[in-house]
Order: sequence, then structure tokens, then C-alpha cells
Amino acid sequence: MFSRRKTDLVDPAEALPGRTTPAYSLPTLHEVLHTPLVTDDVPDGLEVAIFGLGCFWGAEEIYWQVPGVWSTSVGYAGGTTPNPTYEEVCSGRTGHTEAVRVVFDPAKVAYADLVKQFFEVHDPTQGMRQGNDVGSQYRSAIYYTTPEQEQTARELTKVYGDEISRRGYGEITTEIEPAGAYYYAEPHHQQYLHKVPHGYRCHANTGVPFPA
Repeated sequence: MFSRRKTDLVDPAEALPGRTTPAYSLPTLHEVLHTPLVTDDVPDGLEVAIFGLGCFWGAEEIYWQVPGVWSTSVGYAGGTTPNPTYEEVCSGRTGHTEAVRVVFDPAKVAYADLVKQFFEVHDPTQGMRQGNDVGSQYRSAIYYTTPEQEQTARELTKVYGDEISRRGYGEITTEIEPAGAYYYAEPHHQQYLHKVPHGYRCHANTGVPFPA
């Protein structure tokens, strides 16, 4: 299982079978924001954004600090295997990205601003990796939850792609897909960098700000 090339996106027919229920239980509250951690039922007026931008520890830390973000969690998105474990995702045989799920108030922070930050804090040209982290679970991804989010994501991807191309970078490899099933990661991964302040952060990025 662990010998295949982890940079190859697994064929859904060959994905691990997973399980019908999660292999672990989750805490009730977000360690930092003190809002619900599991946010399958989103309060009226709030929206959900899901991003894959490399190791999810550092990605979540970035987004829980954004004013207008109500809750965040880390998990697995864009794959096939139901209720995967971290080890299974890292094997490359579930098809998932390490993702951050952001519940936000669009009256306080625009979805477009979340997408712009997404592009600035990772390198969307690296394919199946971010920095030294190599594997399909580290690929760049935007999973939209509304048609408006899809339009915004595609428009801003074009804008940023043109800007980094002008500066000599390669093409953006970010996948933009509708949000499917999202599986919350194990409890110790949730708000990891709040629990372990000097823990690992991977912020490979181009250093190119999003153009005004």
C-alpha cells in the first residue's frame, strides 16, 4: 500500500475502501475560537470555504486569525475513500487533499479575500507538493460550495496566474472542483499549532502578492 508513487492521483476504482463511520470522535469546541468544531450545520448568514494548500496545520492557523472567520477545522477533501485516516491519506490511496474548512461571515470578510490569501500563502504551481512535502495530499485545491464561489475562484485564479506568469513562474495547478464529502481529521490535528506553537509550518509560496 505504501510503495506506490504518492504523486500519482489514485484511480477511484483502486482507492482504499475506508469505513462507514469515523474511526475517532472529535471535541466539541474549537480550541482557539471557542465556537463549534464540527460545523455540518452552519448558522444562517455564514458560508463555508474549503481549501487545500499543503500541510493543513499551518493552513488552519492562517485562517483562524482572519477577522470574520467563525470556525475552522482540518480534514480530508476531494477524495474517494469514506472516513479515511491520516495514515491512509498519506499513503496516496484515498485521493484526498489535506484541507482546511473555513466557516466565515461574508458580511465581515469576502470570499474573494479568502481566495486571495490562499494564493499568497502557498505556491499554486507545484503540482503534487508544497516545498519538501511531496504527495497528492499536498496538491493545491479550491472546493467551492456555491456557484458564486466557483465564479470568484476561477476569475481570481486567472488574475493570479497571469501575474505570476509575468514574473516567470509556471502555470497554476490548483484544482477547482465542487465541494464533495469533507471528513474531519483526527482530534490531535485540529488547531495543532495552538497546541504545539513551535510545530511544523510549511508555507512554500511564490512571494508574489495578489495584484490590486
